[in-house]
Amino acid sequence: MNIHEYQGKEVLQKFGVKVPNGYVAYTVEEAVEAAEKLGSSVTVVKAQIHAGGRGKAGGVKVAKNLDEVRTYADEILGKTLVTHQTGPEGKEVKRLLIEEGCDIQKEYYVGVVLDRATSRVVMMASEEGGTEIEEVAAETPEKIFKEVIDPVVGLTGYQARRLAFNINIPDALIGKAVKFMTGLYDAFVAKDCSIAEINPLVTTGDGEVLALDAKLNFDDNALYRQKDVTEMRDLEEEDEKEIEASKYDLSYVSLDGNIGCMVNGAGLAMSTMDIIKHYGGDPANFLDVGGGATAEKVTEAFKIILSDSNVKGIFVNIFGGIMKCDVIAEGVVEATKQVGLDLPLVVRLEGTNVDLGKKILDESGLDITAADSMADGAQKIVAMVK
Repeated sequence: MNIHEYQGKEVLQKFGVKVPNGYVAYTVEEAVEAAEKLGSSVTVVKAQIHAGGRGKAGGVKVAKNLDEVRTYADEILGKTLVTHQTGPEGKEVKRLLIEEGCDIQKEYYVGVVLDRATSRVVMMASEEGGTEIEEVAAETPEKIFKEVIDPVVGLTGYQARRLAFNINIPDALIGKAVKFMTGLYDAFVAKDCSIAEINPLVTTGDGEVLALDAKLNFDDNALYRQKDVTEMRDLEEEDEKEIEASKYDLSYVSLDGNIGCMVNGAGLAMSTMDIIKHYGGDPANFLDVGGGATAEKVTEAFKIILSDSNVKGIFVNIFGGIMKCDVIAEGVVEATKQVGLDLPLVVRLEGTNVDLGKKILDESGLDITAADSMADGAQKIVAMVK
């Protein structure tokens, strides 16, 4: 789950991470009132959407007076920002962060992620702040420093100091940088984050170390114990189909293709998308119904797939282990009847109760194409859609 920048900064402040003063605004008048309250000589007007690259897309403006705040707020609110993370459709700006300006001396990058190779939390830092970390990794990887953190002792003082020295934080600010990094790590662990990224972290003319931006992502599986985080969820920033899928505990991600996929198991779902691409098709979604799906769950999964107007055909690929093929077959038949399916439908079943499942499909009287293997099913649905 993602949250907005201003919300991320609110979370970080509770862990001692310093951020510039600011207020959220939903209207132009609220933006001007916020700027008046801040009373700073320079005010930053920032679009709040769940995507990076806002500055390059015109979503971040520096205002020198209240008239400019009004002008920029009016310009950005309601605007559709297209960044490298939004896709070509972009995202509409419905709220702003009005923030005090600061005397930036130098920009840095600090991020906390889970390294799956070591199964440890890792803090990364670079003196190349303000640019995308992927670019730094590709062009100047030697400028990225990492500290692998022991989960028992947490981020130690010497690790934080080593990072601060490596990225050339001024000596006089090392202590504040260590406090900043410690607070960031504590927030990452306490709030069940999957990413905590500060880009840029800045040092200022008045000797502060601040988070000028904040990106926090959270592990969906831990939200049951993070009620305050769940309350920050902005459903308007999420795909309607993905929201609906979450109600039924379905793992769904919308894509740009035209072949709807319904699969059980994340690995099989990824393989299914790969083999569709291999045979010249384009998957419209990632959809994992899970190992214990019911007929009702399968029906809802079908409805979600069909709510995408781009879908021109559906490939159901099920390997029955815990999930029984007859249950899937019943769900497919029920869903097809409920939604009045008139698109090509290819079903590949294998595993527990596969013969019973195939019998249910055969006797349904519906126009369902059976597949003998994953490759066979992918070839058939690609050909039918084309």
